[in-house]
Amino acid sequence: MPFGFADDKWEQAKAQAKEIIVARAMLRGMIPYSEMLAGVSAIELEPGDHRLSPFLEEISLAEAKANRPMLTAIVVHKSGDMQPGPGFFELAERLGRDTSDLLRCWIEEAKLVHAFWEKQKKRAG
Repeated sequence: MPFGFADDKWEQAKAQAKEIIVARAMLRGMIPYSEMLAGVSAIELEPGDHRLSPFLEEISLAEAKANRPMLTAIVVHKSGDMQPGPGFFELAERLGRDTSDLLRCWIEEAKLVHAFWEKQKKRAG
């Protein structure tokens, strides 16, 4: 039971979140944590929940294993810096991304996400 949720619910929630994030990536946009979570019905998480970071990490790790960019680069704070949280950058470093300039790291990864999913949209459409 990951983080107090049944395995099937956790996996269903990740699939729901990925679908929401991919839809936004295809539009070359960003999505606030709160908006992304509002579309996840399998489990209940809030933007400040300590389980959100590992939840998003699992999504990006699966993407990395499939040789795709870190999808969660476009999941951002609604206000303030309007960037991903620290968990994104920690994972980016573990995945071998250059995190010497965090802003550049994030922007480059977000561009890769947008380009990849825009290409998928064109292939499907």
